[in-house]
Amino acid sequence: MKRVLQMVLCVGFLIMAGPGYGRDVNSISRRSAVVIAVEKVGPSVVNISTVVQERVRSAFPFSGNEFFRDFFPDFFAREYTHTSLGSGVIIDGAKGYIVTNHHVVARATEIKVITSEKKEFKARIVGSAPSSDLAILQIEVRDTPLPEVAMGRSDDLMIGETVIAIGNPFGLSHTVTTGVISALDRTVRSENQIYRRFIQTDASINPGNSGGPLLNIRGELIGINTAIYQKAQGIGFAIPIDKAKRIVKELLMAGEVRLPWLGLELQELDPKLRAYFNFLDENTGIVLSNVIQGGPGERAGLKRGDILMTIDGIPISTEEEYKGALSEFTPSDPITLKIFRTGKALSVLVQPAIFPLERALDLLLRRLGIQLGEVDEATQSQYRLAGRVIVEKVMAGSEANRIGLERGDLLLKINESSIEILDDAKKAVSRYRHLTSLTLIIQRGPYAYSLTLPF
Repeated sequence: MKRVLQMVLCVGFLIMAGPGYGRDVNSISRRSAVVIAVEKVGPSVVNISTVVQERVRSAFPFSGNEFFRDFFPDFFAREYTHTSLGSGVIIDGAKGYIVTNHHVVARATEIKVITSEKKEFKARIVGSAPSSDLAILQIEVRDTPLPEVAMGRSDDLMIGETVIAIGNPFGLSHTVTTGVISALDRTVRSENQIYRRFIQTDASINPGNSGGPLLNIRGELIGINTAIYQKAQGIGFAIPIDKAKRIVKELLMAGEVRLPWLGLELQELDPKLRAYFNFLDENTGIVLSNVIQGGPGERAGLKRGDILMTIDGIPISTEEEYKGALSEFTPSDPITLKIFRTGKALSVLVQPAIFPLERALDLLLRRLGIQLGEVDEATQSQYRLAGRVIVEKVMAGSEANRIGLERGDLLLKINESSIEILDDAKKAVSRYRHLTSLTLIIQRGPYAYSLTLPF
């Protein structure tokens, strides 16, 4: 009996120590849906490191003197180099397209991408959208296509469902965190930007996670993580993938996200106007002061005097809110407006368009009061002008007139866009028309001036 018991125990230990123990039973039971999702997506997640070089003026005696700055420029300026880390995810393995955050690669002079297999690539920016904090990078695919993430959707997300974040927090590559969706449609305000319709999660998203994927339990991409809200502790935010896909499409087509144009001009409702329109809601609504003939708004049936209440559910009461809401869309996205007309609520579907460049100079004239022209190449060469775009007329009583612009001033730059010919000015006005101010670089004689005007 004792011998039989010893044999049974021995066989039992052999079974436990055999190849099935810990792999067929334990390992299989431990390979949860999260493990499978991470194994599936991990190879498509990349680490991104950037180098930013900045030239900063030094605060020395005489550094404010123009003579010394012109003759000793290197003495009064110093170059600083710093690096930053972020994450990204491959969305097209054959073409080498990677999606990440705009703030990860903003102002970068050098971008390096490192895959999960420790392969390094130099990357270039295909397009970037600061208003939505998204950017597209491209790396050279040498042989076989790179692993890419499977696209999911974000219009069916449920509060409480499990999500997975993969990224490079604090330089710790391919870190995995899990959590649940805590809330949807969150609005987050950073130092100088408002971001709408974010996914909120309790999965840890720290500096370095920015640009990495937020996944559902099936390993599908449902959001792009962002760490723009520095005060958040235990709270993470992600850009919904449905929004990201629209912006990625626009970036690949144009290199930037063009703001939709509805052909509407607005006037905010003061107490007198609210009383005139017999308004009940004191916090919402802006009046359409003009509906441009032939524009998208007129084609959709909008009329002067309509009260715009919401854009796709976003309340509107100021021009800033109007522009901010439009930044959520691209020119190809149909937009639903809720309006009040003669006391009745109406829902109007508008198909936006790209802002027509032929309207740009008229917009500049109406908003700033300056009329631009272009000199020919011979005149430019004769007077050795840095550009060809000049101020032909300054409207009396305009903002440009008040600040001191004069006929004959040379326009060199609008915000970050250099102006050499009139088409450059048109494109710059189209690009920055949603901003509340424009910064112009103006040359008068041998001197250049920087002027910021409300727009």
